[in-house]
Amino acid sequence: MSFTLPKDYGYVMLSIAASGMVNLYLMFQVGAARKKYGVKYPALYAEESHKHAKEFNSVQRAHQNTLECMPLFLIMMATNGLVFPKVSAAMGFVFAVGRFFYGYGYAKYGPRGRMVGAVISHLADIPILFVTAYTGYKLLTAN
Repeated sequence: MSFTLPKDYGYVMLSIAASGMVNLYLMFQVGAARKKYGVKYPALYAEESHKHAKEFNSVQRAHQNTLECMPLFLIMMATNGLVFPKVSAAMGFVFAVGRFFYGYGYAKYGPRGRMVGAVISHLADIPILFVTAYTGYKLLTAN
């Protein structure tokens, strides 16, 4: 049994790499915030009583939220990319850009700063759900 990826699947792979780079950026932000605000491992978040709890927790929360939504998004993008590689890759790039601005805004401006990035991300993560449903329907009804 052989399997051939669509010609344009490389775009999907590049958008997966873009999400990986955004994740690295967010990881470095958390590491820098740990040093800056004195939050030691293994604490995931700073205690409420910590002098810089809001600042550190905003950086950490941006990364954590991205880790919560990224696996499902990447699975949907990668599988839909087998049928619709350019559409899936485009959504992947929009998602990565959105997550970058989500993390940047959350870290710089606190919880309210995440909104622009959230909107951009949702321009990809909501449509990919519908593409996934359509792809499933298409596969089930193919002759």
